Amino acid sequence: MNGKDYYKTLSVSKEASKDEIKKAYRKLAHQYHPDKNPNNKEAEDRFKEIAEAYEVLADEKKRQDYDSGRLYGAQGGYGPGPGAGAWQGRQGFGGGFGGGGPQGFGFEGDLGDLGDIFNLFGGGGGATSSRGRRGQRGSDVEVTVNMSFDDALKGAYVPVTMTRNQACATCKGLGSAPGTLPQTCPTCGGRGSVAESQGLFGLSRPCPACMGRGQIIANPCPTCQGAGFVRSPRKTRVHIPAGVADSSRIRFKGKGEPGAGGGPAGDLYVVTKVDKHAYLGRRDSDITLDLPVTFSEAALGTQVEVPTIDGKVKLKIPAGTQSGRTFRMKGKGAPRLKGKGHGDMLVTVRIAVPKKMDENEREVIEKLGELEPKDLRAHLK
Repeated sequence: MNGKDYYKTLSVSKEASKDEIKKAYRKLAHQYHPDKNPNNKEAEDRFKEIAEAYEVLADEKKRQDYDSGRLYGAQGGYGPGPGAGAWQGRQGFGGGFGGGGPQGFGFEGDLGDLGDIFNLFGGGGGATSSRGRRGQRGSDVEVTVNMSFDDALKGAYVPVTMTRNQACATCKGLGSAPGTLPQTCPTCGGRGSVAESQGLFGLSRPCPACMGRGQIIANPCPTCQGAGFVRSPRKTRVHIPAGVADSSRIRFKGKGEPGAGGGPAGDLYVVTKVDKHAYLGRRDSDITLDLPVTFSEAALGTQVEVPTIDGKVKLKIPAGTQSGRTFRMKGKGAPRLKGKGHGDMLVTVRIAVPKKMDENEREVIEKLGELEPKDLRAHLK
């Protein structure tokens, strides 16, 4: 058993029942718990040995593998039986491959980053690698903001109110009631994960007792109920870049929920809801405008002032312009969010027909009608 006697560690016999093993473990874990023996390295090592022994003997499958010699313990991984040799790496594995006789082979040396890989197979002094556990990334947050048409074109700072996790002020984010501290998880010994037998290999999985945190909350904070955080609204201001349109989704990295255990914060996504303009429209990065002109202006030609995002610009309407003709004004559209420059402004001519006319206007139009071609719709016959 690779020099480890888990029954001896827990001071129980090999015929001990599951309840006897559990009772012995609780007694020893209480005696050698790090909280009761601060700064005592010997007690801390003893506590880890106790937790390791209980992890194996409390699990029926692992105990069978251990008794049969298929399981060498959390420090030695899995193998075909006693005397199969050992790894001698310096990552704390203390087990490996080797022959029991002259045909065997061994490996000796610094495993380096392979320690992280072998950890997946139950190796190492615990379920965590030499780099330690990684914190959990915070959740993303999405909010919707309202913007005017002009602000969307020019860009603006807008207020944002979002409800997210904040460190509990009562327990300072620890999750324990004031005056108490989280305790090292007795199941995983503070490692955050446990080894699990999978045939010839062992896989590391998050500890079910502490959910991978390595600590348990014995006395939960009354404010956050042990979570370490509370939900609260937070007001801030974000800069919306020029050129956003309705339903644009802007990402602000690291502005979302704070991470757990030192993990990175999530992202904030701001979705823009842009108000409609009185006479301007949007088509991707192009701005559209329906320009009303009179019949005489379209027939004889004219020059009109067109409102753009840069101010009014004169546009020439050539003689004989038909209703529905679109003129393109280069670079007078909205700023492009992805890419450089601006879109264009698309000005579509709409000939305005009077709905009501006085007698003089009617007389003039009737005389004009006498001059108009009589075969205008001849091609439709």
